Amino acid sequence: MGAALFRPLTGDDQMSPANAEAFIKPNAHFTAHERLEIYARQYWFRLLDCLHDDYPGLRALLGQKRFHSLCRAYLAAHPSSSWTLRNLGSQLESFIQSHPQLAGPRAAAAIDIVRFEWAQVVAFDEARRKPLPIDDLLGVDPSTLTLGLQPYLSLIALDYAVDDYFMAVRDADAGLRSEASNAQLEARQRTTIKRVPPPRKQALWLAVHRCENDIYFKRIDREAFLLLTQLREGNTLGTAIECALANASPAEDWPTKLRDWFQSWSALGWFCA
Repeated sequence: MGAALFRPLTGDDQMSPANAEAFIKPNAHFTAHERLEIYARQYWFRLLDCLHDDYPGLRALLGQKRFHSLCRAYLAAHPSSSWTLRNLGSQLESFIQSHPQLAGPRAAAAIDIVRFEWAQVVAFDEARRKPLPIDDLLGVDPSTLTLGLQPYLSLIALDYAVDDYFMAVRDADAGLRSEASNAQLEARQRTTIKRVPPPRKQALWLAVHRCENDIYFKRIDREAFLLLTQLREGNTLGTAIECALANASPAEDWPTKLRDWFQSWSALGWFCA
C-alpha cells in the first residue's frame, strides 16, 4: 500500500496505476483503485501544501502555475524520506540548480530565494546550544581559540536583494507575515501572493537566526561573513580574522569594528562551545 501511495500523481492528479485489488477491497461506492486514490491524493496534496507554505517568496516570483509544476517535479525526484516534513525542501536549491528550466528565466534569483527561505526553516527549529558569554573569551590567545556557532544560525552570500524582496512580498500580503522590526517572522496564512517586482541584482551577505523563538535576518559586512564562516569551519579566531581582513580596506578602524561585532554576536547568543 505504501509503495502505491508514494508514487507521484499523474498530471491530472490521478493515482498512478496500481494493483489495488490485491490488498484493498472495493465497496458499494468505490473500486479498490478509487478507495486507494483518496489516500494517495491526501498524501501528495499535503506535501505540496508544505512547500506552498514554506516558500512564499519563490511562489510569488514564479507565479502559482510554474511554482506548482516545479514542486511536483521536485517531489517526484526527491520524495519525502524523513519522519518530519520540516526537511521536505532541503534539496530544493540543488534541484533548481540542476533543472533551471523549471524555474524559467529567473532561475538565478529563484535559487537565492530558496536559500533564504530554507535558512528560515533552519532558524525556526534547529538546535540551540548553551551560549558562550563574551567574558569567557577575554584573555584567550586568538591563535588557539576556536568558537562554535549556533546550529540555527545560517550565513548566506547572495547575488540578489532577497531580503528587500521578501519584505515586499510580505507587505503585498499583509496576512502572510506579522509586522516587526528587522524582519521578525511569524505564522503564515496559506494564500495566493500578489505579484511583486523581482529582486534586484545586488551582492549581499545575510545572517538568518532565531532569538527568543522569533526568526530574524540581518545584513552583515562581507568581512563579518568571512570571519563567521571561518569560525564555523573550525578555524581559530586568529586565522578567521586574518582571512576575513586579507583584502579589507585599510581605512577602516578594524579593531573597533571587531569589538562591536563580537559584542553584538555574543549578546545574540551566536557563540557556543
